[in-house]
Amino acid sequence: MSGYCHDEFESVAAVFSKQIKRTSGGAAVAVYYRGKLVVDLWGGQRIEGEPWQQDTVAMSFSTTKGVVSTGIHLLADRGLIDYDARVTEYWPEFGQNGKQDVTVRNVLTHSCGLHRIRSLVDRAERMLDWDYMTNALAEAAPAYPVGKRSGYHALTYGWLAGEIVRRVSGQSISAFVRDEIATPLNADGMYVGLPSQERERVAPLGPIAIPRTKRGSSLKIVEKTVGKTIGKAISASPVPINTRRLANALAPRGVEDVLIGPDIMDAEIPAANGFFTARSLAKMYAMYSGWGEVDGVRMLSEETIAKVATPQKRGLDLVLFAPMDWRLGFHRIATTRGPLPRAFGHFGFGGSGAWADPSRDLAIAMVCSRGTGTPVGDLRILTLGAAAVKDADARDRRDAQLAS
Repeated sequence: MSGYCHDEFESVAAVFSKQIKRTSGGAAVAVYYRGKLVVDLWGGQRIEGEPWQQDTVAMSFSTTKGVVSTGIHLLADRGLIDYDARVTEYWPEFGQNGKQDVTVRNVLTHSCGLHRIRSLVDRAERMLDWDYMTNALAEAAPAYPVGKRSGYHALTYGWLAGEIVRRVSGQSISAFVRDEIATPLNADGMYVGLPSQERERVAPLGPIAIPRTKRGSSLKIVEKTVGKTIGKAISASPVPINTRRLANALAPRGVEDVLIGPDIMDAEIPAANGFFTARSLAKMYAMYSGWGEVDGVRMLSEETIAKVATPQKRGLDLVLFAPMDWRLGFHRIATTRGPLPRAFGHFGFGGSGAWADPSRDLAIAMVCSRGTGTPVGDLRILTLGAAAVKDADARDRRDAQLAS
């Protein structure tokens, strides 16, 4: 393990050190508290025989959604997007097959009924073609009444939100993230797709929860994986579990080959192929925990942060079978110490994740090259989050005692 940790956040370092020793591959964690970087640690191996470096980036799957959602919020803050406007105001072709009244808010809360990527494309290679995917989504019909329920748009979310950003800004989502998020934040290591000149930094993905196999369809693989990885967590639920719906959202035919194939870095899949350092993600979320400002740079107004942080959709998500309490582009946050009612963020398949808690002015991010767990994170980010909260609260208590 290498890097820096403030002595008041040693619990995070202790947890991360244990995780690195138990896990093959490598990882990084970063924490911002009161606008300052208090933890910036990395460890393990980037590739066999080569250690993880300070500038190593890792593909972080659904953690990417939080970055793309930030693009929507930047444009909304500038008055260029209205959350309650119909998507057709920005993307006219979208209003087909009963989608004419879908709003930007519906997209951000996964409530527009377009989660079924397996039914949308005949093979996963289509995901590498932006125009094909956005045209297919424009022509698709919702799977359920728009706005009534939420069903996690595990892959389709990226093209839905990303196309709105593209239509309004005139930039591709990768260019927008570079120019409007990473550059103003001075956040090195934040990409959707990965430029060719940055590829020596990447930590190739190791085995994840969907195994590569020649036997069985992707649908059966995902159903088996769901049963193994989150079966215990959902077994006590009184709600019938539909693993086929989860597979339909996660597993177009051939998805395994696409997600670990060489072409993934050239594409824009804004729900899945973000390449990040933990430090860059943590700084973006520190902007949220700082009510729109970090390092003297204001990116969002406090009014927009308040809108983003407000829960929009409660109840069980139709795809994830869990109460996600969707905010505008983000989900509820919990740690191994319990839920954080005022926090929001996004976790990713394989273990990565990042979140902000404006009530504590605390933000944390973790990226990794090897992982297991559910479609939205695993115990590592939950345990690291608990340690960060413990240390931040201890500091708050000390300051309160000194002030009294």
